[in-house]
Formats: sequence, C-alpha cells, structure tokens
Amino acid sequence: MVSGPILILIGPPGSGKSTVGQLVADKLGVSFRDFDDDVENECGLPAGELVVKLGREGFSDLECRLIGIVLADHAGVLALGGGTPLNPVIQEQLTPFHVIFLDVELDELLRREGLVPLHPWLLPNPRAHLRHLLAQRRPIYKAVSRAVVSTTGRSAEDVAAEVLLTLQRRGRDRSGDE
Repeated sequence: MVSGPILILIGPPGSGKSTVGQLVADKLGVSFRDFDDDVENECGLPAGELVVKLGREGFSDLECRLIGIVLADHAGVLALGGGTPLNPVIQEQLTPFHVIFLDVELDELLRREGLVPLHPWLLPNPRAHLRHLLAQRRPIYKAVSRAVVSTTGRSAEDVAAEVLLTLQRRGRDRSGDE
C-alpha cells in the first residue's frame, strides 16, 4: 500500500486545482495541501515571484527538493504547481499516486480573475504565454495523470464531483484486481 496523498491534482495555473482540491478534501474528510504554499513557506516568496527570481530551472530544483517531503508527509488531497509535473524526477515520484489532470481551455483561463497578477512571468502577453504553456504541458499532464477532467465552463462543485468519481472508479478497478 502506497502512503502519501490519496489524490493529486495537476494542471495549468488557473485550472482550479486549489478550489477543486479543497472541495474534494472536504467531501472526503481529509486535509488539503497546496504545494505552492510549501514552496512559499520554504523561501518566503510566492511561487510566481520565485519563478521570476530563480528562473524555471532553479525553481524546478527547489520543487524537487521539497516534493519528496510533501509526498511522504501528506495523506490528503494535494494540488501541485502548474510546472511541478514537468520535471522528469517528479514525474517518476508521482507514478504510484492517483493523479488527476484538471484541463482548461485558453479562453477560459484568460477570463479567470487574478491569474496574471499571481503569475507575473505571463507578462507582457498572457494569451501568447498561456497558449505556449498549454501546448507544451498538456501532453506531459496527460502522461502523468490517470484521468483528465475538464474545468472549462463548469462549476467547481461539478468538477469536484467528477474528480470524486475517478476515485470511486479506481477503487472498483483495484477490487477487481485482487
């Protein structure tokens, strides 16, 4: 039996990982943890600012140092930063876990409030940066995850319900394997 998070949410910034993760954790009666908070607590700066300060490679190295601790320490629902699953070392560490990719369309991301101020590296052209980010990351997110759940045009409650269904399906699949 693998210890660690019962569910890990991945996806681009603004896909709803934190909101949906908290809802799912509440429904399951477990704790929710946002990996970006761990990064901020470690360094004293928000993840978006650290990406700018350290560069993508330096930030990824920091995430690699922290992820093992978090995976071993947290038994609830975990939301990872948008770029966290891009690192091959972290991808390998995620293998035993139930990882769900929260997908979202570009236009929906651009409509979501507060995305750009939280992620200053998207400037000066958020649309171009997000288009490139989605094209680059979607194949990796899909490869790392066990299921894809779209958040485009859906309420957080509806998305959380579908995420919970993936856990139920996983339980049925495992019971048939035993």
